[in-house]
Parts: sequence; C-alpha cells; structure tokens
Amino acid sequence: MLKNITEAQLKNMTLKELIALCEEAREVITKTVLNNGGHLSSNLGTVELTVALHYVFDFPEDKLIFDVGHQCYTHKLLTGRYDKFNTIRQKDGISGFPKREESLFDCYDTGHAGTSVSAALGIAKARDIKGEKFNVIALIGDGSFNNGLIYEAFNSLRLLNTNVLLILNDNGMSIAPTVGSMHEYLEILSEDMQHKSKVDRHAKIFERFGFGYDGVYDGNDLEVMINKLTEVRERIKKESVILHVLTKKGKGYSFCEDDPESTHGIAKNNQPVQFNEYSQVLGKTLTRLAAKNDRIVAVTAAMTSSLGLSEFFEKYPDRSVDVGICEEHATILCASMATEGMKPYYAVYSTFLQRSFDEIVIDICEQNLPVTLCIDRAGVSGADGETHQGVFDLSFLSFIPNLTIAVPKDLNEFEKMIEFSEGFNAPLAIRYPREGKRFFGACEKIACGKWEKLAEGDGKYAILACGERAVTQAFAAAEELKAQGVSVTIINARFVKPLDTVMLGGLQEKFILTVEDNMLAGGFGSVVNGYFIGGNKILKNFAYADEFIPQGSVSELMQERNLSGRAITEFIKSNENR
Repeated sequence: MLKNITEAQLKNMTLKELIALCEEAREVITKTVLNNGGHLSSNLGTVELTVALHYVFDFPEDKLIFDVGHQCYTHKLLTGRYDKFNTIRQKDGISGFPKREESLFDCYDTGHAGTSVSAALGIAKARDIKGEKFNVIALIGDGSFNNGLIYEAFNSLRLLNTNVLLILNDNGMSIAPTVGSMHEYLEILSEDMQHKSKVDRHAKIFERFGFGYDGVYDGNDLEVMINKLTEVRERIKKESVILHVLTKKGKGYSFCEDDPESTHGIAKNNQPVQFNEYSQVLGKTLTRLAAKNDRIVAVTAAMTSSLGLSEFFEKYPDRSVDVGICEEHATILCASMATEGMKPYYAVYSTFLQRSFDEIVIDICEQNLPVTLCIDRAGVSGADGETHQGVFDLSFLSFIPNLTIAVPKDLNEFEKMIEFSEGFNAPLAIRYPREGKRFFGACEKIACGKWEKLAEGDGKYAILACGERAVTQAFAAAEELKAQGVSVTIINARFVKPLDTVMLGGLQEKFILTVEDNMLAGGFGSVVNGYFIGGNKILKNFAYADEFIPQGSVSELMQERNLSGRAITEFIKSNENR
C-alpha cells in the first residue's frame, strides 16, 4: 500500500486504510533503521501526525518545514522515495534529513534545531509578497522550543504580518529528556480539562506574540489529527496558530517507548559499539578530577549521555548544567562562571558548536577566560550528512586570539590533555572524533604548543598529522612505503594553535605533508602553509576541499576525498625523483 502511493490516493483512503498505512510505515522505518542506523524513536512517534498532514494539506504546493529534520522518514515514504528508502543515510543514497535537491516535497533543508519557525515565516512572507495562497506549516518538537532562535522568530511575527501553522510536537524529549522552564510551561498546558482555566491563562503568552493557541491533542490518534488539522487549515487563513499535540516517542515498539533516549539514534544493524569513545574518557576523567577540584563544572546542551557526562551529572548535580538546545547560552554561561573562579567544561558536538561562534570570540576569548571546549564528533561524522559533518571547527577557531587548540592522537593522549587543561588558565579547545580505535605508544607530557615525533624518516618527507584519524593514515602510508625502501618522519601535531615553531623550524625535510580531518581552508594545513610561505619547502595538504560533504561511512568519505594512507603513499612515490 505504501509503495508508489500518491497524494491523491492517500486523500481517498478510508480511516481504516490510513491506520494500516501508518503501521506499514512503522514497519518499514524500523526495519530500515535497524539495518542502516538512523533516528528511530523520533520517527516512530510522528507517523500518524505526518500521515494526517499529508491527508489534509496539499503538498508540495503547501510547504512543510521539519525542525531539526530527523523526524522526516514517514514524509519521505509518502513522497515518492519508498524505492530508495533502503539507501537512507548511505553513500549516494537519500538523506536522513530534508533536502531540497532530493524532492519538491522538501521545501527547506534542516539539520539543526530551532530554525523552522524563522524559515516558515520567511516562506510565508515571500508567498504574501508574490500574491500566492499556499499554506506554510512548521513541525517543531518541544526540545527545540528551548532554543532562543524560536523566540526571535516569534518576536517578528506581527512585524511580518503573515500567517503560518506551527505544530508543537510535544514528547518530552529532545535527544535527552527536555529540561528548563519552557518544558515546565508546556507541561502546565498539557494538564487535563479540570485545569482548563489555568491552561487558558498560560496559553496567553503565545497570543501576545500573535499566535492563536490550540491544544492539547493526541498526536498519535490519526482521526483526531485529521479532524483538528482540517479545522486549523481554515483558521490559518486569518491568523497564525500554534497547534499543541502530544506524541509518544518510539510509538508502536515497546523497546523504543521504554528507552526513547538510547533509541533516538541507533548504530547500523543495531550492533553494539566495537570501539571506545572519546566521550567515555571525557566523562571518567572529569569525574575523577572533580573529586579533588570543586571548581570543575560540566555544561552540555541537551546531550548529557551522548557526551559521556552521565556519571558526572549523577555524582556532582550542583556542578552539572544541561541548558537544553541553547548552545549560545551555554557558551556565555561558561564564560560568566569562569569570571567567578569556576573551571567550566563545555562538551558539545562540533557541528553544534558552530552556533556559538560569536560567544566564543567575544565572551570567552576576548575576556581570556579559562573555559575548556570539549568538541566531540569532530571531523566527518558519517551518515547524518552535510549538516552534521564536524569539519569546520579548526577553520573557524584557528584565527581567534587567546584560544589554544589541541587535537589528541589517541584516547590516552586525550586523557592527558584533559588533565593538562585543569591547570591551564586560558581558553582551550580540544577536538576529537567519536571513536578511538588506535593507540600510538606512550604519551609524552603535554606542554602547550609542543608536538611529538612518532617516527624518524630519512630526511626527505615529514608528515604532520593532526588527530587520531590523520595519524592513522600517516602510519598506513609509512608501512606501505617502508616495504619500498622509503622512510618518512611522522609528527603528532597535537596543537594547531600555537604551532610548534621550534619543531617546524628545525625540519630538514624538503617535503612537508599535512594531514587533518577538517576543511583545508583555514585549517591546520593552511596555518602550516602560512608559516612556510616564501620558503623552499614543497608543501602538500591532505584535507577536505571547499564543499559540503554528504552522507556515507567515515572510511568511504575519507577515501573518496583522498584523505587516506593510499593517497599519501601515491603522492610520495610520485615525487621520489624530485
């Protein structure tokens, strides 16, 4: 029934047929995600709501914007992508997020929380200017309702003088359980009709922004959703409306419903992780250090367990802060606590740190405050695609004054860097991938801006490798070259800023190769190139080109972009006669 379904066919289905369609969608999503990996519980919770939207509205003429976007799987199944759904999140397959280039039904690319209301207002304003009549709907979760961008959009609703439908999908979760005053506010609105007067009173906050509020309804009841959306479709011709619905994250599968946090995103084939994670080392080390240092504070933006901080939060609740999806606020919070003598550690994915750029510059670095940024999932992150690849952090951090940037070669060195950070009285960023797969011998004592030589070559080639993945590829090349009688120097460039200018100045090698899991523009290689400008060295940079990187496995993406031991080997072999 789901295969090759059209919007017209869906609108002619009976309620019984639509309910069966929902169950088929759940089965396909679950089977595919268990095989490919992906976002499971969030998609299972929005099946009925998505089917109802497609039944009532006329897509793609009407526009549907998914906040974050990882809950769009049912939407993709209903819009001509059933046959390709088994390729979701795989290289050359369909994306796990909305993509305009993929379908006319995807009207706006999303991947980070909080953008949908601004996008909906912009599309609606353009519609009004052009004199068109289509409807604009933003589907947003309660976790995103913590994000400050939402309220910037709310603040401009009357100014823009346009009408949109905002569907608040309230499941009490982002990735972790939703926290904060807005979550408590939504809980009040969700109380039963015995408290109707209190609910009505609290709903007035949305009216003051210019929204009519309508709630709360069961978002997993297909008939209720169809009837309510049909009613609201007429209402938004005259005003903007917030439709508040409750859904069950992981709906239909007990293992998801019982544990929606761990099934929010699952690994390919649902297999246990086969490697140690840097986040585990972060959590254990900070917990150990905090036992003797009561100034240490851990801060996260709605991702406590994903960043390895669960134990810290349990042991030191008074020094643990989850601000929800508010990365900018988290950054300023760390800066301000540091002014009062605390030692804040802000753990965050690389892709989400981008949202805090101005606060890193002004609030942390301009004041030269001892905040440590623990940048997880740095480098290509794989199957989540363009919006989640952590390949920009070295580039946008490397030119900020007062900021030191460290990149560990393995888990052991990462632990030493965290220990080093405890006594470091200035801004520090430590960036690392998710997985720790290799160890490269004993770690020398960490000294700010000092590198270490891991292998001594014959004086012609020096590979400056930045981070575990880069060091791994350098050694892979060295092993292959050794069999051919070529030896190379390998340097663990564990500080991107400051550079180890003493070691750089002492290099006798003619060929200097840099390797990094980051964009070339503004990254480690660019900084090294700047150091050698005007000199007699031959430089070669292995890094990502000036492009957005789609989904695929980490190894596929690195190999395809020549960030590999094979590519390094081929370059050196091609220059043996120079």
